[in-house]
Amino acid sequence: MSTIADNAATYGPVPPVAKKVEHRMELFGDVRIDNYYWLRDDSRSDADVLAYLRQENEYTDSVMSATRQLEDQLFAEIKGRIKEDDITAPVRKGSYYYYERTLTGKEYVQHCRSLVSNAESSPTVYDDMPTGPEAPLEHVILDENIKAKDHSFYQIGAFKVSPNNNLVAYAEDKRGNEIHTVHIINVETGEPIGKPLENVTSYLEWAGNENLVYITMDEILRPAKVWLHKLGTEQSSDICLYHEEDDTFSLELHASESEQFLFVASESKTTTIGWYLDVSKPGELKILMPRVCGVDASFSHRGNHFFIRRRTDEFFNSELLACPIDNIFETSLLIPHRKSVKIQDLQLFKDHLVLYERENGLQKVTVYDLPEIDKPLKGLESGRRIEFIDPVYSVDRLESQFSTSILRFSYSSMKTPPSVYAYDMNSGVSVLKKVETVLGGFDASNYVTERKWATAFDGTQIPLSIVYHKNLVKLDSSDPLLLYGYGSYEICIDPYFKGSRLSLLDRGFIFAIAHIRGGGEMGRPWYENGKFLNKKNTFTDFIACAEYLIENKYCTSEKLCIDGRSAGGLLVGAVLNMRPDLFKAAIAGVPFVDVLTTMLDPTIPLTTSEWEEWGDPRKEEFYFYMKSYSPVDNVKAQKYPHILVMAGLHDPRVMYSEPAKFVAKLRDLKTDDNMLLFKCQFGAGHFSNSGRFERLREDAFVCAFLLKALDMIPDPESHKS
Repeated sequence: MSTIADNAATYGPVPPVAKKVEHRMELFGDVRIDNYYWLRDDSRSDADVLAYLRQENEYTDSVMSATRQLEDQLFAEIKGRIKEDDITAPVRKGSYYYYERTLTGKEYVQHCRSLVSNAESSPTVYDDMPTGPEAPLEHVILDENIKAKDHSFYQIGAFKVSPNNNLVAYAEDKRGNEIHTVHIINVETGEPIGKPLENVTSYLEWAGNENLVYITMDEILRPAKVWLHKLGTEQSSDICLYHEEDDTFSLELHASESEQFLFVASESKTTTIGWYLDVSKPGELKILMPRVCGVDASFSHRGNHFFIRRRTDEFFNSELLACPIDNIFETSLLIPHRKSVKIQDLQLFKDHLVLYERENGLQKVTVYDLPEIDKPLKGLESGRRIEFIDPVYSVDRLESQFSTSILRFSYSSMKTPPSVYAYDMNSGVSVLKKVETVLGGFDASNYVTERKWATAFDGTQIPLSIVYHKNLVKLDSSDPLLLYGYGSYEICIDPYFKGSRLSLLDRGFIFAIAHIRGGGEMGRPWYENGKFLNKKNTFTDFIACAEYLIENKYCTSEKLCIDGRSAGGLLVGAVLNMRPDLFKAAIAGVPFVDVLTTMLDPTIPLTTSEWEEWGDPRKEEFYFYMKSYSPVDNVKAQKYPHILVMAGLHDPRVMYSEPAKFVAKLRDLKTDDNMLLFKCQFGAGHFSNSGRFERLREDAFVCAFLLKALDMIPDPESHKS
């Protein structure tokens, strides 16, 4: 049997043609024929399916073979910007600094710690772990490079140090399917403590120094049971603390900043039930938030009180409450609901409360002083807001020490590399602790970031975040542009820095993020207006953003490329069917494109919990609405732009078969000669390859595809002397 590569040498690349096997589906009198249903193989072992996927990979390699030199150049360029031998900003825990180290040429990190030289003194924002000759002795707790040696995929989903700093529990995934094995080791010797815990999620916390609490999944990969494990005992003797039998709910687990309580939450997309566990006497879970349909919450602890961020239909942007530990029904209102400000997260300290909020689409961080622990908790006085300089930016909370007044956070923008700050909540002094090094002559002042607003079809103003190189972009419609979007699950895509993006910006690209409805950037209503029977707002918002960029001379349709992953891949698939004329090229990463078929099958992972996001198509109204936008169901005989689709064979969130079916149907029906490439990573899951250089290689491949689609590949002859 000849391969695509063999044929390409003689005739040029020939795209694979997937066989058609009619699969008939009927509901509400509507008949759908899926000729590519056979591509779904839950075991990932069917010979015909794997052969087809390999043919697609061969075809992609063949089409892109002419750009291999450019791809190698891009990879070297992207890799050349990172400082390969580096450490993360150390975080102090008791008498130790903990951090991760990367080594030159190595794909994975080392987990390390060093002793704090002046452990008796109170921490300040000016404290730094000494380096050079003064550096304390470094101890490597775990080297992922050694652990990953014989695996095509390796990822640690949780790395938890025991309260006494003597043990570490870590959860490893060796396939990309997000099913973990938990190992417990002695920090100093690396010796294992007991046998590993198998088939565990990445939800893992210490309950004191002798117990672990973890969560396992059911047969549809739904986090369904929470367990208590005593060190030194068999997993078979672990105690099940709770089993969530409602398949629209999934369990979560986190520890309070005080480390005195663990919180277990059973959550649907709209409702939360919460319990707490006292780590000093782990036993049964105690109720903190009973099940009330439409009320969701998150929890924390300080002193004699639990703190609760609570959202209801009436208080849609959330309010902040506190209640005594010994009387959870006696709540005090600390921060009232505000229609224009969304409470997204909270972080507690012994004397302070930090709120992470959103207003007008931008993140806000506000610090409040708290009364002494034994004093009553009432409404909080106005807090102090931390100011940021860029017009668009991203802020992420970092682990901080509960007993101190030092808040650690990471700040970045589309032109500012991730920067770790230590902020003194008493004095307001902020100290920069580390900036991610960007080599290769990077100068942030060469780039411009902007915030613009596009008008949606119903008059809604949609925010856009934009970045470009000020000396390369003309803003006269001649510039290439890459527009990114997501727009689901109330997830916020904040303007962030990505080093590999510079390879496009430095070639004259403009990069933009469309903050469309379905996300959470503009508050809870922004999400509500982009889900269920409002889902098409997500797609029309994105189209409106694209048209705004064209009308305002950022680009033309001949220079406009689009990108989205997962639910963002659904976005890309939907707008390609709706307005293929608007775009020159599209990238769909692990795209959720077979919406209707997937949501009708409760045996597929995530389906049951997703009915509150997309709707339940077993109900007629949702069935026909979802069918009207589901990308696989709406592929038709028309011209499409250049398209690159990527998938991971072991992806548990979006099965590889969805993008495979999408590509097969496009090949059958599209009427153009543009590129349609499908790349399925056999050793990856939902989040791409696990090695850092492997991910950079993928970035280089995507950049090469875009440059090829836009005919921007330099002529090799022009570089000869």
